[in-house]
Amino acid sequence: MTTETLTARAGTMDPLPPSTVPTVARESGRPGPAGHGTPGISTALDVVIPVFNEQDDLEPAVRRLHAHLRDHLPLTFRITVADNASTDATGAIADALARELPGVRVVHLAEKGRGRALKQAWSDSDALVLAYMDVDLSTDLAALLPLIAPLISGHSDLAIGTRLHRGSRVVRGAKREVISRCYNLILRGTLSAHFSDAQCGFKAIRSDVARRLLPLVEDTGWFFDTELLVLAERSGLRIHEIPVDWVDDPHSSVDVLATAKADLQGVARVGRALAAGRLPLAQIRAQLGRAPLEPQTPGVPNGMVRQLVRFGAIGVLSTLAYLVLFVALRDLAGNQGANFLALAITAVANTAANRRLTFGVRGRSGMGRHHLQGFGVFLLGLAVTSGSLFALNHLDPAAGPGLEISVLVLANLVATVLRFLLLRGWVFRRSAPRPQVAPETAG
Repeated sequence: MTTETLTARAGTMDPLPPSTVPTVARESGRPGPAGHGTPGISTALDVVIPVFNEQDDLEPAVRRLHAHLRDHLPLTFRITVADNASTDATGAIADALARELPGVRVVHLAEKGRGRALKQAWSDSDALVLAYMDVDLSTDLAALLPLIAPLISGHSDLAIGTRLHRGSRVVRGAKREVISRCYNLILRGTLSAHFSDAQCGFKAIRSDVARRLLPLVEDTGWFFDTELLVLAERSGLRIHEIPVDWVDDPHSSVDVLATAKADLQGVARVGRALAAGRLPLAQIRAQLGRAPLEPQTPGVPNGMVRQLVRFGAIGVLSTLAYLVLFVALRDLAGNQGANFLALAITAVANTAANRRLTFGVRGRSGMGRHHLQGFGVFLLGLAVTSGSLFALNHLDPAAGPGLEISVLVLANLVATVLRFLLLRGWVFRRSAPRPQVAPETAG
């Protein structure tokens, strides 16, 4: 394989042919001098280790990682130590390792910041795939090849290790576990993030994607990962996840509370930028994003606000029809019987109208299931309205039709809110693109 072929692929990252990996392995053997692959072969993987005052852990970590890549990775590789303003012997140790070990280089930065170090090291790299891991090597290195494989093939755009998948095996304290899970819940609730573990120090990105996204990432600290992932997801890129074996470093110098505070500030900043439309995500989506699997139904809104408008209009008509039916049937069937019949009739029509007009579901496929689930929603509404009537009759047995209708209007308002949430999130829920999760890695 020629240098020109690999360089061309670096710009587009088309899926590589099945023969690529073994061919690169045969031609590369061991990596060449620091900063270079074997002559004629572009570097496939650049693993960055950002460090600050890690003189005790740096050398054993780099030697262990280098041995693993040399013996188990069928690709050309480089290890980049990104020393961000260390004040101890970290920089000197890194330089000595670069002189001794082939395929190791050092980037020295004058300012602190893990995000700053990653951004600089990745921006300067000529590798096809860019990765990073923390110097403590908490993640089992057996997960590295599964992490980068979907990026080499072109299947995915970014890849992350996740400690929160059921296939992961994690050893860490309760404090870090709770903080991590709460943080990821916050990301889901505020930024609509779908990736499961934003802070695991084990990630990779295609170089063409990095060139588009890195200029948009403002954070220079620990929020760098989250910001990058949110921008990628909002741009329509695919994030691949793999469960990892991960053992917490009990001697970690990270200030958990200070990091959590900075992360929350980052969430607020990115949220404001997204709401104001200040990020050119549409352009990135057009350049790198993946097209939807099926075309959108013309004229059917997807946003919650527009769906609420249509649902509300249908709800108003349904409520008017319900009240007319209730009044007409009350003398014949009693208030509970009239409530059941009126609600049942309007529920069928309401489900059909929302199916087509609010949520854009057309055709007969799934219609029976939708109406069956809609009947379940109807039973919930019946419980709310019937319960309100029961409570009214218990508190005021002499209540007249006017008071009953007033109570039912309020009860229907509550039932309507529940109906919308259930129709949107359960009955007519569309399968959103989810991060790809690989099978559990061995180790």
